[in-house]
Amino acid sequence: MDHAKFFASVRMSLFGGRLSTNQVDGMEAFLSRWRVEPFDSRWLAYMLATAYHETGTMMCAISEKLSYSAAGLCAVFPKYFNAKEAAAYARQPERIANRAYANRMGNGSEATGDGWRYRGRGLVQITGRDNYAKYAIDDDPDKALDAPKAIEILFDGMINGRFTGRKLADYFSATATDWVGARRIINGTDRAIEIAGYAKKFAAAIEVAR
Repeated sequence: MDHAKFFASVRMSLFGGRLSTNQVDGMEAFLSRWRVEPFDSRWLAYMLATAYHETGTMMCAISEKLSYSAAGLCAVFPKYFNAKEAAAYARQPERIANRAYANRMGNGSEATGDGWRYRGRGLVQITGRDNYAKYAIDDDPDKALDAPKAIEILFDGMINGRFTGRKLADYFSATATDWVGARRIINGTDRAIEIAGYAKKFAAAIEVAR
């Protein structure tokens, strides 16, 4: 792959004409891993698109902030906050995480602090004790922010279906190309059409650079 052509393409189609060093380094890590373990280029495009979305275009491992307003809590976590509760928890990230992620994904109750301890991190925002345990980092969850570990988690989880049971081969094969459905690998249908659009642009950049 001609990396210069790849970056020239995504710079204009996805990054508004400018790329930071962190963004370049983050994408280089994807391309380097792909060079060592070559597979369907559509898989690579969709993984890049997932990281683009999950990291807010930063393309490097980040930690979930969770500093929601009351309105934001009601919109994002309607099952866990009514209007009164949202007002009481607004702009308190640790309390928000402990409530929103309590008693699920392997986490304990709100009082245990597991929600904050195992909040979203990495390139794909793994969340919950169970997901951290899959990668043997439940005793040190900040390891999900290390660049090599973040790449390992994203590639393994999406290729082998370790997040939701769905994997890239279910959507991209000799007989299928489902850019929208592939969102089920991570998070149901949330923002599926939007992420499909990003993936197609990454796929076009990969094709130009080959």
